[in-house]
Amino acid sequence: MITNTPSECQALVLIVDDEPFIRKQLRLSLEREGYRIVEAQDGREALVVFQQLHPDIVLLDAIMPDIDGFECCTQLQSLEGGQHTPVLMITGLEDQESVDRAFAVGAIDYVTKPIHWPVLRQRVRRLIEQFQTQQKLEAANRELQRLVTIDGLTQIANRRRFEEYCIQEWQRMAREQLPLSLILCDVDFFKSYNDTYGHQAGDRCLQEIAKAIQNTIKRPADLAARYGGEEFAVILPATAAEGAIFLAETICSVVRTLAIPHRKSLVSSYVTLSIGVATEIPQPNSDFQTIIVVADRALYEAKTAGRDRVKPYNKQSTAIIGF
Repeated sequence: MITNTPSECQALVLIVDDEPFIRKQLRLSLEREGYRIVEAQDGREALVVFQQLHPDIVLLDAIMPDIDGFECCTQLQSLEGGQHTPVLMITGLEDQESVDRAFAVGAIDYVTKPIHWPVLRQRVRRLIEQFQTQQKLEAANRELQRLVTIDGLTQIANRRRFEEYCIQEWQRMAREQLPLSLILCDVDFFKSYNDTYGHQAGDRCLQEIAKAIQNTIKRPADLAARYGGEEFAVILPATAAEGAIFLAETICSVVRTLAIPHRKSLVSSYVTLSIGVATEIPQPNSDFQTIIVVADRALYEAKTAGRDRVKPYNKQSTAIIGF
């Protein structure tokens, strides 16, 4: 006797067949195994149900009016999740051409009519196990990828992710000839903060600032990252200088509003930021490091001008690098 695990029993099975009697037989057989069942009487209804409920497996009759099982299976592949959801074709056709066609359109396996119920149950169980295992692996891989690109302390993007994204968006903006803006932030007198309050307090300070920056940017395409130590960066694709400067000023203000005490700061009694802003329309085949150099120079100007302020990139002061 086959015993399903709880996760398998909770699996949702979509039964697609134009014959009510066959659907009832399939339902009763699989419900006894503990599966949840949803039915569709034809291919069109199956496509709608699939998009709504995202079943774990589809049992699909090959021969149906209007959209047959082969065409339905083909269309399922184009839906979200369709390429990964197993399709078990149920067919009265046993010729080689039909079998080959079933696999060609995306079916993972097939059973023939009249249905041999123990065989059907075994194949359904096996396919669901494979599907769920694949889902777990993909989730684990996504989490691993997230961990590789996330800064462990602040939980925003790390330096590696910053550079990958900067290259990606620099190249995209070069193709589209749109501006890319970069904000570089430095926590003012952070060494003094650590010396005064301790490294644990320093870590909490960086976490609060990172959260404030992350909450300030609004567009999905914008990326906040920990650039290194007490430095943060924000990449703003398709953003002109005015918009980038406004956002930088907002970030500066939001961090002031946090009112994190800093009695050793020389510019305020609270933690503040110095920020440099650069905006460029990348030229084809140019180097993304260009905008980093410019933003870093603007950040240096913000520090030398007294800190706790935003300084945009000034073409005249950076003419030496060829702009």
